[in-house]
Amino acid sequence: MSKHDSSVASAFDERSSAETGSIDAAGLGAAEPGTTDHELDELFDQVTAALATEEVAFDESLIKENLEELLLVLVCVHGSTHGKELLADLTEAFDAQLSPGTVYPCLHELEEEDVLSMHAKVRTKEYSVVDEAYVRATLERTMTQHLAFGLLLDRFLSSYPAADSE
Repeated sequence: MSKHDSSVASAFDERSSAETGSIDAAGLGAAEPGTTDHELDELFDQVTAALATEEVAFDESLIKENLEELLLVLVCVHGSTHGKELLADLTEAFDAQLSPGTVYPCLHELEEEDVLSMHAKVRTKEYSVVDEAYVRATLERTMTQHLAFGLLLDRFLSSYPAADSE
């Protein structure tokens, strides 16, 4: 796994505005219309390619524990989006069946912290990123923690004899 660590760590940084047409100098930014599904698929392809496995699946508990970070990523990818679209993305991309009662309080908290802004539309509320520095710092902190935890598990597994080799 160690040869892939830098690939996973730089999944967001490798993307340039020339490649996607939507990521600004800070690595965050609004997506052009119609590119969101492609961008999410591309992110998953990069993660899968960086790992020594053919499929990456996420437990729903992991999704819930990292909901803030996932919502920030999804809002950045969309540029501006509403809660129903975020719920649909979480279901499609992560196979997570989260209720509005789980997602909307997190969105409201991010709005209260001035990380997201909410724009009331006729039948919905659209969210967009206000504090890109906070988003980047939060995602980097979470990424580092997850990578460190993954490396710890990898080092343990590589030094611990497999049960079937006895």
